[in-house]
Amino acid sequence: MSEGSNEYVLSVAKDHRVKFIRLWFTDILGFLKSVAIPVEQLEESLETGIGFDGSSVEGFARIDESDKVAKPDPSTFQILPFRPQEDGTVARMFCDILEPSRTPY
Repeated sequence: MSEGSNEYVLSVAKDHRVKFIRLWFTDILGFLKSVAIPVEQLEESLETGIGFDGSSVEGFARIDESDKVAKPDPSTFQILPFRPQEDGTVARMFCDILEPSRTPY
C-alpha cells in the first residue's frame, strides 16, 4: 500500500479515527471552497467523486449546466492538526473538478 493510494487514505483515516473529510477546490477567482463529507462516504468519493451544484460557485456554471463532480486526489490527503480531536479527527483532500461525464471541467 503506497502513500497517496486510495487504500492508504482509507487505512490512515481508520487509524486516526477520522470523522469528516473536507474536499477542497478553488473557484475561478482562486478562493478556497469546501464540501465536507462523513468518513462513511470516503471510499465512494475516492472511486466516483462527489456531485455538487456548480452554479453556486463563482464563475463555474450557469444553472442549466450546473452539475459538477469533485474528485478527491488521494495524494493530497492530510489530517488537519489544528482541529479538535475529541469527537473525531478531520482530514482534507484537494479535488479535481469534473463534468458528470468525468471529463475535466
